[in-house]
Amino acid sequence: MRRKERERQRINICPECGSSNLMRDYENAEIVCMDCGFVIESKIADQGPEWRAFDDEQRAKRARAGAPVTYTIHDKGLSTMIDWHDTDVYGKKFTPGQKAQIYRLRKWQRRIRVSDATERNLAYALSEISKVANALNLPKNIVETASLIYRKAVKEHLIRGRSIQGVTAAAIYMSCRQCGLARTLDEIARAANINKKEVGRSYRFLVKELNYFIPPVKPGNYISKLSNRLTMEGKAEEIAHRIISMARKLKLTSGRGPTGIAAAASYIASVLTGERRTQREIAEIAQVTEVTIRNRYKELVEKLLFEITL
Repeated sequence: MRRKERERQRINICPECGSSNLMRDYENAEIVCMDCGFVIESKIADQGPEWRAFDDEQRAKRARAGAPVTYTIHDKGLSTMIDWHDTDVYGKKFTPGQKAQIYRLRKWQRRIRVSDATERNLAYALSEISKVANALNLPKNIVETASLIYRKAVKEHLIRGRSIQGVTAAAIYMSCRQCGLARTLDEIARAANINKKEVGRSYRFLVKELNYFIPPVKPGNYISKLSNRLTMEGKAEEIAHRIISMARKLKLTSGRGPTGIAAAASYIASVLTGERRTQREIAEIAQVTEVTIRNRYKELVEKLLFEITL
């Protein structure tokens, strides 16, 4: 049986004419060559479900599989919820006595879903991570990574004596650094509505205790963000990336803040492409001072031998 299945999976060329233009006709359970009409295989098995759905609503109702496992929910999304409809599997309505019984079952199911203090902590902290991520428009992989980091911190008993908001914000910053997403500590602290020093303290503590390797932030990670905020065209963004690449080869980025280098490169690119942006405008978006942009700009222009007319 397994040998036949492997042979069926290997069918990708017609043995009669050598064509690869094959069609799987699941209604007639056949594999047919579209060039010569030769029936290559018959009585093939349909690996899909035994039901059909014509829209998303029908598909959601008839599917027997649940949502995928996720770390952003304290029970990983594996819990069972009692439906709020007061009907049985056949659509028949419950009697008043059955309604009262189902109501009590729903109430106790909600209570036992979060059974101990650890699960209550996880439920609150993961909701905080989702809230901050929504405020910053972070992608799903960042939220999943931050949730996993927080779960490891709970497992190692690192949360005791520290605020949940500080640790969750630190976990989000760690996940952004790991995934190469340009988000500063100020942005995350502002979205979490806590002090920046507390987030930095919790971040350093987690990195030390969990023994994480956090790659250094590259200036190129901030270029796309600055270009979008400054509404510059793709040509300016490409030139800024080239400037950063050349500066890295000449070791001009060593010991310099990545946001300052990225802001200076974006300023030079805006001048070269004719989309002039002021240093003050770039400094406000990059959250650095105009003096920093001016110093980095002078270094890049001098070392890379640019000719810029202001």
